[in-house]
Amino acid sequence: MNNLPVPSPDALAHSQRLQQAIVEDVAAAGGWMSFARFMEQVLYRPGLGYYTAGARKFGAAGDFVTAPEISALFGRALARQVKPLLAASSPAVLEVGAGSGRLAADLLLELERLGSLPERYCILDLSADLRQRQQQTIAAAAPHLLSRVEWLDCLPERFSGAVVANELLDAMPAHIVAWRDEGIVERGVSLDAQGGFTWAERPASGALLAAAGEIGAQCQLPPGFESEISLAVRAWAAEWGHRLDRGALLLIDYGFPRREFYHQQRGRGTLMCHYRHHAHPDPFYLPGLQDVTVHVDFTSVIAAAHGAGLDLLGYTSQGQFLLNCGILDLLAGIPNGTPEYIRASGAVNTLLMPHEMGELFKVIAIGRGIDEPLTGFASGDQSRRL
Repeated sequence: MNNLPVPSPDALAHSQRLQQAIVEDVAAAGGWMSFARFMEQVLYRPGLGYYTAGARKFGAAGDFVTAPEISALFGRALARQVKPLLAASSPAVLEVGAGSGRLAADLLLELERLGSLPERYCILDLSADLRQRQQQTIAAAAPHLLSRVEWLDCLPERFSGAVVANELLDAMPAHIVAWRDEGIVERGVSLDAQGGFTWAERPASGALLAAAGEIGAQCQLPPGFESEISLAVRAWAAEWGHRLDRGALLLIDYGFPRREFYHQQRGRGTLMCHYRHHAHPDPFYLPGLQDVTVHVDFTSVIAAAHGAGLDLLGYTSQGQFLLNCGILDLLAGIPNGTPEYIRASGAVNTLLMPHEMGELFKVIAIGRGIDEPLTGFASGDQSRRL
């Protein structure tokens, strides 16, 4: 990790406080913690976790850049899919994990232009710091629309409308499993002789063992294969079967269908960490100062949602989805040759091109009571691959 930026003394002290807290938890648990629990702690532990402690995460000054930060055209194109969903259900949007608030501002402004303003724009975010930043972003970009925005502490008991989540599922805690000659094991976190974090394995059990057994049989995984299974993502997707009356979820994230996710080329899984625009695979580095993510198994998402009574409405790459939603027409509306156009054109390339975000990022739509085909999947729908 010698090539990574050095944190400030205050940031390092913060990381050490979180590390000590987790060390005590591991010791209290008998010396072993599931990786899902570890991931939950480094990301969401109150006051100390990456998403709950106040460090800047998004944009050039943070650790990574999300699509809404790259260009307002992302949110404007997405609005063209949200509009008919609101018309077919209820005039309400719920964004889960709203980041800096940039997407909320762009969606609201574009829906206003389209004559389809939601009566309510709800945001569910666990971070008080991010809530404050979201409020500031929306107040600066769309002050006249701020009164329509409300922040929630948990998922609503019932909801109709459009649910939007950009890069949410990859940050949900995931278990790590390995298919060994002697059976399926769960890889967890233990402590080494110096009191630092190290990997330790024990036999998988319960729901995790059942899921790993099913995946191993489906994908014919060889001994030694290691990867992730997010029971949290499955539970979250299934929960909407009990809460969604009418409408759709638009989930945007990086990942693959199951047979690609658990492909032999990915024999060490997809776990990745992001620190100051550097990507690396060590989740034990600077706890609380870096993002820890895994790619999404989209087959498990729709299997859980479908099992809870929801329908698959579409699945495609982010690039194809944005093209279907008219992002090139929006780009063409900017005067050619101007600095604004040049910046927007470069940003659109990043969002669309296969070697950038266009292919790795996917969009899946899941819903209930939506009968009309969705614009974003009119061409290039890949649902059959799930």
